[in-house]
Amino acid sequence: MLQLPDSPPRMKTLVSVDESYKLCRQLTAKYAKTFYLGTLLMSPAKRQAVWAIYAWCRRTDELVDGPASAITTPETLDLWEQQLESIFAGHPQENYDVALVDSLQKFPLDIQPFRDMIAGQRMDLYRSRYETFEELYLYCYRVAGTVGLMSTAIMGVDTEANTAPWNQKKPQYIPTEEAIALGIANQLTNILRDVGEDTRRGRIYIPLEDLARFNYTELEFFQGVVDDRWRALMQFQIDRARQFYTKAEEGISHLSPDARWPVWAASMLYGQILDAIERNDYDVFSQRAYVPQLKKFRTLPLAWMRSQVL
Repeated sequence: MLQLPDSPPRMKTLVSVDESYKLCRQLTAKYAKTFYLGTLLMSPAKRQAVWAIYAWCRRTDELVDGPASAITTPETLDLWEQQLESIFAGHPQENYDVALVDSLQKFPLDIQPFRDMIAGQRMDLYRSRYETFEELYLYCYRVAGTVGLMSTAIMGVDTEANTAPWNQKKPQYIPTEEAIALGIANQLTNILRDVGEDTRRGRIYIPLEDLARFNYTELEFFQGVVDDRWRALMQFQIDRARQFYTKAEEGISHLSPDARWPVWAASMLYGQILDAIERNDYDVFSQRAYVPQLKKFRTLPLAWMRSQVL
């Protein structure tokens, strides 16, 4: 899988740019249905670039969470990072990479968030617990906050905001912190939705200090105990995630106008997973929270309205 170029690079037959984008689109639609729906609201060039990023992120995540994760080592991730360097040098090594190389020519993507995401996967190789939220925050930034940074480079910012004479000397505001916050919010949502799956992997992503705060033990976690303590603990986690969604939404108005609707939609649709957890009485051990398709479509007009007035 991780075949790196010789020096000079060896010619390798890969798919066309259009076919590579098609592969990225199919991967996004298969594994990120809610996210994919939001991308359909973007302009063609932006949605394709986001699909290319998602495909790379998905494949990066699967190195430690996918079918072959048992054989993944630090050396595997070293090779993956070398392949990333090759992509940013304009030399795709796999069919999915062709689309990302093309996107790099169209949008000002920086390599550092990609490197940081690989660092987050390294954490998963040797950590299955997080003592404090500060420790978890670093992990969430690396595996998801970075996606916010990547996406902002594609979404673009509102260049008309500073056209008034009194604003001419003001620097262009780039909602970096808000973009990271949306990634953090999404990852915290993932963590709460996927508790049952993580128990089967022997992992606890909810900070242990929070378990202790609500007098809930690791043994009870793996037994799937749902009681008042667990409900209170989960509500605490949900409230924290919603705070990050609120922070993220403060930055949407600074984005390019054509990006606001899809970002509002993505934020609102993903946040509804938290509502589903509440409706399921916080039982994330035996059932997976999801948003029905009809509810997703009903959310889109409201997201559009927010994109116009907020």
